Amino acid sequence: MKTLRWTVLIVLWMASCKQKPTANTTTEKVVPEKSVNYLEESEKDFDERMAWWRDARFGMFIHWGAYAVPAGRYQGKEVASVGEWIMQNAKIPIEEYEEYARKFNPTSFDAEKWVATAKDAGMKYMVITSKHHDGFCLWDSEVTDYDIVDYSPYGKDILKALSEACKKQGIKFGLYHSIMDWHHPDSHADTYAGGAPSENNEARFANYLENYLKPQLKELVENYDPAILWFDGEWEKEFTHRQGQELYQYVRALKPEIIINNRVDKGRKGMQGMNKEDSDYAGDFGTPEQEVLAGTSALDWESCMTMNDTWGYKTDDKNWKSSQNLIRHLVDAAAKGGNYLLNIGPDAVGNIPEASLERLDDIGRWMKVNGEAVYGTESPESGFEEGDDIRFTAKKSTPFCYAVTFKRPENTFRLKNLKPEAGSEIRLLGYEQPLTWDYQEDSGLAISVPATVLEQVGETPAWTFKIETRK
Repeated sequence: MKTLRWTVLIVLWMASCKQKPTANTTTEKVVPEKSVNYLEESEKDFDERMAWWRDARFGMFIHWGAYAVPAGRYQGKEVASVGEWIMQNAKIPIEEYEEYARKFNPTSFDAEKWVATAKDAGMKYMVITSKHHDGFCLWDSEVTDYDIVDYSPYGKDILKALSEACKKQGIKFGLYHSIMDWHHPDSHADTYAGGAPSENNEARFANYLENYLKPQLKELVENYDPAILWFDGEWEKEFTHRQGQELYQYVRALKPEIIINNRVDKGRKGMQGMNKEDSDYAGDFGTPEQEVLAGTSALDWESCMTMNDTWGYKTDDKNWKSSQNLIRHLVDAAAKGGNYLLNIGPDAVGNIPEASLERLDDIGRWMKVNGEAVYGTESPESGFEEGDDIRFTAKKSTPFCYAVTFKRPENTFRLKNLKPEAGSEIRLLGYEQPLTWDYQEDSGLAISVPATVLEQVGETPAWTFKIETRK
């Protein structure tokens, strides 16, 4: 009996060393050492920091967590809307939802394979959900035990594996992190799980922000060295504009060169994702969701989009976009000066859906031939489009423009918006020889595209002409 008593005491002591935070958390406030005001960054410093991101143009978004276990179904029925919102949409109590986290055991997860898949698709960076709104963490957090290492049978640090694989394969690593948290008692967990509203909401949320959210961000930045922090959940009503500015300042002080989206603050204007104009909002780029902007913008931006209708894995969602449409979105974004962040939602054991792999393979094959029309480009001064099926990009610091057509060219391909340099060569990417062309002031550019040329290029979702333009 004495041995048993000591065993119980030891177990209780170990449990007390790592508990879920409560409303009375007294963790010491984490204060970054640096005092630079990053909200007053010079244009030169901003451009230097954003340079790699602007050139990359194409990245992979990954929504993955405990919500992959129910896969969009609760009590035998499909739950409407996206898979990662199932806790809120089905009003699943916290204790019940925790069982999904306890069953999350992605034994098929392969970090090297995931990163290689992104790289082969032509993606230059990756952003994965470190913690979505449900509060479950994909790293070994010292702030809570509600994480992949301590709470699930998997017991391994997902983010550590992906961070290392990205560095090994030359892919920039980024982290999505939710400002709101349905699992934490000071972040309206009771409201989102279907219970009664909290009392003293502002003070409780401020406590959560200082003693839970910030310490976790410090862990993420210092232990996983992300190039991007992609915030979400900023619509939480107790989260303020001032707190958003302070959060931006806090993260930049931890790593000055990091890039942070505009959802760190309260300025995002609906799903269009760009900032309202009523104040100075923190954040380095806008975040249009499920759409590409209609035109260009003075603010850097990135369109995030799903391949089907959901971000997190959902068994019943079979509404897949075609590879051609996804490539069109990518080119359209680049033509308007934006990036494209394309999502995958792996299943509960760590497999990327086959439909996603097929589309990534199609995009990768197209990018191997046509990627130069996307990487390191900007929106041309002469305009980004001609009609519905032609988009233009301009290679930075060069005289070259690219005309990408989503409609198979006829024997003579005509453009009115580009004027080639006299005596220059025009090429169709994927074909080795220059093409014959003629330019007239009244009728524009006419490029000869014989059937043999198109045969050599083969079937493709889009055709790209490289043109040296006259300045």
